[in-house]
Amino acid sequence: MDANHNVIRAWIDEAAACYGDDVYLADARSSASITYAGLLDVVRDTERRLDDAGLPHGARIQVRLADPLDYAVAMVSIIAARRVAVPLDPGAPDANIARVLSVARPAATITSRHPIGAETAAGGGEATYPFGVSVLDSDPLTTGTDGGIFLCTSGTTGTPKGILLRDEQLAHVASSVVDWHKLTKDDRGYCSLPLFHVNAEVVGVLGTLRAGAYLAVDRKFSRRGFWDRMTEREITWINAVPAIISILAMDPPAEPPAGLRFVRSASAPLPLAALARFENGLGVPIIETYGMTEAASMITANPLDGPRKPGSAGLPAASQVRISVPGGGTADAGEIGRVTIRGAGTITAYASGGRPGAIDADGWLDTGDLGYLDDEGYLFLVGRSDDVINRGGEKIYPREIEEILLAQPGVRSAAVIGAVDEVLGERPVAYVVPHGDTVAAEIETLLREVCAERLPRHKQPSEFCLVEEMPLGPTGKISRRLLKEAVAARL
Repeated sequence: MDANHNVIRAWIDEAAACYGDDVYLADARSSASITYAGLLDVVRDTERRLDDAGLPHGARIQVRLADPLDYAVAMVSIIAARRVAVPLDPGAPDANIARVLSVARPAATITSRHPIGAETAAGGGEATYPFGVSVLDSDPLTTGTDGGIFLCTSGTTGTPKGILLRDEQLAHVASSVVDWHKLTKDDRGYCSLPLFHVNAEVVGVLGTLRAGAYLAVDRKFSRRGFWDRMTEREITWINAVPAIISILAMDPPAEPPAGLRFVRSASAPLPLAALARFENGLGVPIIETYGMTEAASMITANPLDGPRKPGSAGLPAASQVRISVPGGGTADAGEIGRVTIRGAGTITAYASGGRPGAIDADGWLDTGDLGYLDDEGYLFLVGRSDDVINRGGEKIYPREIEEILLAQPGVRSAAVIGAVDEVLGERPVAYVVPHGDTVAAEIETLLREVCAERLPRHKQPSEFCLVEEMPLGPTGKISRRLLKEAVAARL
C-alpha cells in the first residue's frame, strides 16, 4: 500500500520513524500503553489480517471494544489500513446497535484476543494488540478506497443518519486542532469522553497523533482522585465537556497540576457560572469550542492566546461559518439566524438519511443551531432550532433562562424546555437539580423571584421541577427529548 494515499497512515509512519519509542496512548488507570513504533506494528498486523479475510479497501469494520486503549488503537489501525471504522457504543442495548448496523452495514468486526485492559506479563508497559477479524454474515457496504470513520447520529429512536468522514477530512480537522490549541510533541492530554463519538476520536486520538504527543484515555470520568491522576500523568490539557467542568468547579484543588495549560470544553454550551467558578478557582483557562459529527468535530474555538469571550463558541477554526436568515440572506453582526457551515472537514452529503435540503448546492450545511456572529466574528449560540419555545408567537431561547438559573446559589444543573399549552401553544418549564443540602421550597422561591426580576413575563417558567439528576447522553449533554416526554406524561 502507498501510505501517501492515506494521511493518517503517513502520520504514523513518520512518528514511528522519528520518535518510535515515545508513548502515544496510555491507559489512565494502569501502566498499559502503546508507543508510536508499537502502533505501526499493529497497523501492519491489522492490515494483513483484513487482507487475509478478503476485505477490500473501504470495507466498513465495526469496533465495539470495552477497553478504551484497545478501542483507540483498533480504530486508528483500521483507518490507517484504508478501511472504514464503525465505532459502536459497547454498552448500548442490542436494539440501538441493530439500528446503527442497519445503516452502517459493516463487513466485519474487530475482536480482542487478550483480556480487556490486560497488561503484559512483565507487569505493565507496552501493551500488545493481536486483534482478530471476524467477518460478518451480512450484506456489507464498501466505501471507495480511502480510510475513514462511519458514524450515526440521532439514533435513539427511528432511523439514524449515516455520516462518512474520510481520511482527508479527519486529517484536516485534527491538524486544525493541533494548530488552534498549539499542541506539540511535549503535550500530554487526558480524555475520558466516549470513543464512539467524534470529539474523542478526532480531537483526542487523531489530534494527539498529528502532534506526535501523548494521550491518556480513560473508561469514564470520575471525580474521585481526578486531580491526582492529572498530576501523576503530568497532563498539560484536558478534553472535557460542560458536565465534567461543572463537577470539577465545585471542589477545585488547592493547586492545579503545574503544567496544565488549558481545559477544552465541547459538545454543549458551557454555563457562564461554571466557567467563572472553574477559572477563578483554578486559574486555568477554559477553551470553549463548537463542533458536530458532520464537520468531523471542531468548527469554531476560542483562541488560546487571543481574546476569549465567555459564552462564545469562538472563531471559525476548521470550517467557514455563516449565519443565514429567512429568504437565503446572510445575517448582520448580532442578528440571530441559522448557523450554516462548510469546509474541508465538513460532509457534502449524508451517507444515508439526513434532512432533505440540509446541505445546499454550494456545500453550506444547516447545523440546526441558532446563533449570531458578533462584529469581531465570534460565534454565539442561542440554542437548537427545535428547542426554541413558541409561546403565543413569542420566541423564547432556553439558554437565556438557563444562564439565570445556573448563576443562583444552590443550583447544580438546569434545563428549560417547552411544554404543550392549549391556549398559547407552548410554555417554558424549568428542570433544576439542586445541590444536596438545598431546601426544595427555598430554591423554588428564589428561582421564581429572580426570574420575575430579570425576565419579561412571557419568558418566566410556568413551573419549576426539582429533580435529583438530569437525563444525560453519552457525552454528558442533557436530553431535552426525555424531559419533554416527562412533562407530557404528567399532562
